Amino acid sequence: MKALVAAPDADGHIDLVDVEEPEPRPSHVVVDVKAVSLNRGEAQALQGAESGWRPGWDVAGVVAKPAADGSGPKQGTRVVGLVGSGAWAERVPISTQMLAGLPEDVSYEAAATLPVAGLTARKAVEMCVVDGKRVAITGAAGGVGRFAVQLAAQSGAHVTAVVGRAERAEGLGELGAADVVVGTLPPEGDEFTLVLESVGGNSLAAALARVAPDGTIVSFGNSSGETTTFDPTAFYRKPGARLYAFVIFPELRRSRTATTDLRYLANLVAAGHLDVGLDRVVDWGDLGAVRAAVADLLGRKVNGKAVLRLG
Repeated sequence: MKALVAAPDADGHIDLVDVEEPEPRPSHVVVDVKAVSLNRGEAQALQGAESGWRPGWDVAGVVAKPAADGSGPKQGTRVVGLVGSGAWAERVPISTQMLAGLPEDVSYEAAATLPVAGLTARKAVEMCVVDGKRVAITGAAGGVGRFAVQLAAQSGAHVTAVVGRAERAEGLGELGAADVVVGTLPPEGDEFTLVLESVGGNSLAAALARVAPDGTIVSFGNSSGETTTFDPTAFYRKPGARLYAFVIFPELRRSRTATTDLRYLANLVAAGHLDVGLDRVVDWGDLGAVRAAVADLLGRKVNGKAVLRLG
């Protein structure tokens, strides 16, 4: 079968090659992949990966081979799921605890955006009760950010969306943002019960200054690549406030809710209550388009999600 793999000497550090067919564990189904999405973390890892490393976390497709232990969906079921690596391939094994059935009226392309970005947004927003509270979301135009704006607003929060450039603010008000800040979150102003922070540097320092007592900062990225310098006094004078390190895979291992959470998100999409923010869809066999999409993602030129379509 074919798969996209790391190729340090190729343009964009990626190539389409032949690989071995998957050998699933008894608790895994084999999925014929119809669409995958690109995430900033895997795109960054691709730039320095060893030859042959296989990127990819998000999968949408059809069960080609059910799990040998009898768990999970049957053959022919449309599914969306999450894997540790290797999703950018024609077929992939997925644990039955990391996938959910997909409603017929949700496209594979839309579904592929949900696992990493959608689940990160859902689990992060759930860190606090946000109904009637102020929530700040940095990197709000990205995949996680767009989902988080919607989920927090639907939970009753007053959402402040923070974006790096004015053009990236387009549409965030319609998604539920009450306020939009262009640039970096200012270090002074109203306090936030919850801050979803993915920029790092001065942005994280501002979040530490503006989190409310008993509030939470969820740190899940450092897109600026900068270190953070801050005055601890501004933080420890907020009794009960915490800075939480968030990585989606350990979160799901702890909660064991991947299936129910993916089903919830897919049903929101089906009902028209969640905009997945498809910025572009490209053919995975068009290496030029794939390489351009990866480069644009790293260059913060993608508003929302970029998806690769297979077949």
